[in-house]
Amino acid sequence: MADQRPRALVLAPMRGEGKDILSSLCDIVYEPWIEQHPVKLYKAEDLAAKIAEVAATVLVCESDNVNGPVMEQPLKVIGCTRGDPNNVDVEAATKAGIPVLRAPGRNADGVAEICVALLFAVARGVVVADKECRAGDIYRDGTIPYKRFRSWELAGKTVGLVGYGAVARALEWRLKGLGMNVIAYDPYVAEATYSLDDLIAESDIISMHAPVLDSTRGMIGADQFAAMKPGTLYINAARAALHDTDAMVAAVQSGHLGGAGLDHFDHEWLDPKSDLAALQNVVLTPHIGGATYDTEANHSLLIAKGIQAILAGEKPDNCVNPEVLA
Repeated sequence: MADQRPRALVLAPMRGEGKDILSSLCDIVYEPWIEQHPVKLYKAEDLAAKIAEVAATVLVCESDNVNGPVMEQPLKVIGCTRGDPNNVDVEAATKAGIPVLRAPGRNADGVAEICVALLFAVARGVVVADKECRAGDIYRDGTIPYKRFRSWELAGKTVGLVGYGAVARALEWRLKGLGMNVIAYDPYVAEATYSLDDLIAESDIISMHAPVLDSTRGMIGADQFAAMKPGTLYINAARAALHDTDAMVAAVQSGHLGGAGLDHFDHEWLDPKSDLAALQNVVLTPHIGGATYDTEANHSLLIAKGIQAILAGEKPDNCVNPEVLA
């Protein structure tokens, strides 16, 4: 009797070649969280019950709580479509003998693109100009927009990248293509040769790409903002925890910081009555840097190929606990 095909519970969006590969390997129960109304993310107890209900031996997830009772299920593999599978208790999975896959670099191009979009929007006052056009305020206060929206061009300016991982590298070639100079600080990467202090002193634009660690939380505070050149533009499409928001707001309000572009806020939400929301030279987007169909296609292929390798008795490079495959 032929071996029964594995059944995969897929709670992350998948598309393209990766979805086709997984479909060729497994019977799929496809319930991506982002397509549910309202959005559905499982707690561990509910997820364990769902896995048991559909008799899944493969789990593909993105943001569900994968810990505790989930590890008691007969899973052959957990595929997390994030670059960092921080929603998965990897230690517990390892103890249970369950390999965990991740999707490194899946959204690097998407996040790099929104950094460029935020940079242009801040530097050229795009959002304010759009509002004035729609409100009929183009010639407000007897002034002309050609005067109010004068700015320095980006070509020839220096961008300092704080962190030099996949997103920073994807951003680097885009910026160089615009004629900008790029420098980087990252104590874990040899090619990033600048110290943080030197980078801050030399940069016209600073873009954040570091992970949130004890050593990086709040790394850009009042002292760092004060040390920036007058008029520096600050871009953060990584995590708000990397900077002191109050200090950043104060730096913008004082005129020392030329503006900011942010794709993330504390607790994933911004109080519309906050001082930050009131700043006209700060452009805000709600954590959508990686919200591209390409990101979904990328993580689908990475996870599907990893599952394919594990089911074939191989060790994929994107397994975070390869010791369970020994």
